Amino acid sequence: MRFVIAPALAAALFLAAPAAAQSGGTLESFVTRANRIPMNATAMLRPDAHRLKGEAERAFRAVHLEIRTARTAGRTPPACPPDSMEISPRQLLAFLNGIPQSRRQRMSVTDGIRDWMASRYPCTG
Repeated sequence: MRFVIAPALAAALFLAAPAAAQSGGTLESFVTRANRIPMNATAMLRPDAHRLKGEAERAFRAVHLEIRTARTAGRTPPACPPDSMEISPRQLLAFLNGIPQSRRQRMSVTDGIRDWMASRYPCTG
């Protein structure tokens, strides 16, 4: 499975604030930091961008592994994405912002990505 993210938009979504290293790894923390990011091409020039982008990439890899493991075991995976997909950071962030804050505080970034993938790429019968 391959993920394609437009560089400028990826930078805007996955840019971390200086407190990123102190993050508890909750989805709420991730969304809060992502919401502070200007949606422009220069956002990726910030050094903290790689931390938040890396956090999102790790979450996508974890969900991909869950999908592959479920398929191998003959179970229904949490989502059925295509082999290659384009990700709109604005749409992803809008989805994550739509999760109630009280719930985001108890979720990991992986949980949020799993929910997004399940809503966008549900497994059919």
